[in-house]
Amino acid sequence: MNEIIEKKVEKAILVGINCGALKDFENSDRETLDELSELLETAGGETAAILLQNRKAPDPHTFIGEGKAEELKALIEAHEANLVVFDNEITPSQTRAIEEITKCRVIDRNALILDIFADRAKTREGILQVELAQYKYLLPRLSGMWGHLVRQTASGGKSPIGTRGPGETQLETDRRHIRQIIQKLEGEIEHVKQIRTTQRKKREKSEIPQVAIVGYTNAGKSTLLNALTGAGVHANNRLFDTLDPTTKSMRLYDNSEVFISDTVGFIRKLPHQLVDAFKATLEELMYADVLVHVIDASNENWEMQENVVEKLIAELGAQETPRIVVFNKIDKIPFNMMPRRTGAIYASALNKIGLDDLLQAIIDTLNANKREATFLIPYSDGGVVDILHRDAKVRSTEFLGEGVKVVAVVDAKIWGRYKKYSEDKDETVSEDSLW
Repeated sequence: MNEIIEKKVEKAILVGINCGALKDFENSDRETLDELSELLETAGGETAAILLQNRKAPDPHTFIGEGKAEELKALIEAHEANLVVFDNEITPSQTRAIEEITKCRVIDRNALILDIFADRAKTREGILQVELAQYKYLLPRLSGMWGHLVRQTASGGKSPIGTRGPGETQLETDRRHIRQIIQKLEGEIEHVKQIRTTQRKKREKSEIPQVAIVGYTNAGKSTLLNALTGAGVHANNRLFDTLDPTTKSMRLYDNSEVFISDTVGFIRKLPHQLVDAFKATLEELMYADVLVHVIDASNENWEMQENVVEKLIAELGAQETPRIVVFNKIDKIPFNMMPRRTGAIYASALNKIGLDDLLQAIIDTLNANKREATFLIPYSDGGVVDILHRDAKVRSTEFLGEGVKVVAVVDAKIWGRYKKYSEDKDETVSEDSLW
């Protein structure tokens, strides 16, 4: 007889504060708390109640103040909750103080996101990156974790004997141990980065353009990749469903080939440890020829989500990369509620609507400011031939008496530098595909 074991769902109280002393992105409101509720559900939990407080500044001891902490305790008891999740980042000492008052486990938004990432990561690379982020998150919190030793050995004071005894020795040992783990993980991730760099250079050497799909978490990036390439990437309607990027080749309508990749979804208040850890993966954005920014048009906060993604793209150094904006999930909203954006693509990746427009936009973007030009390069300037083979798409090379005749597709930068070797007209090709 098979025994069915039901996993108990953790019930949580969500807490946030909004105050002038915090930066805008650090504050909480109904929208950020609704998103936190989604994150909790993604992690397998359930929201029992939400507590949002407006105050002038966070309380140094409990973050929300003694009175509000007592109110939180009553909420926990009333809903029989066993977890408190703060939408704001709180210190270890504040966490401990709230736990002592409420007799309930307390975590913050960063810890929740890290927990989700740890559950989602499947490949060796993803697991390494999440582990690194978790240890970087843990390291500055060690002193708070060991704070109880101070009270036990020094009767609540900071007696030099109590503080500088076994507790501090253990704390320093743990710090040293975690730093060693971080160093080891960084070394392993650097090795993965080198492998990825080698793979990317092979793709670049093949002269096949790179397209990267970016967007807020749950915008539909993996569904779009599947619709375009038949990649078969696992895609669910949940946050952070994809952590491990997939790259697939695909043919465009002009029979040219591109590599297209999806990336981990962005989110506001994304822990900086995660951004740092996933930079090896997100470097794909920096080397892409085109970014396809997928926006969930059915989400009423799509403008905020777009801004979060654009800020992170800039942080990663890809702000100058040509961008195609795709408003996805248009099947979920009425026509009069559609966002309006000149040049944007309107699509439903799930129902394969708008894909033709997107593919044409990719072709047009790749061809923008490019031209096919004929160069006659003197043998004395033979290095230019090597540069064209490296940085342009060479159609043909012919050795003549007066020099080397090269027919190549070049971008505006290469054209400006070497147009003196060409008698072609100074105009770009915009209609026919050059790839």
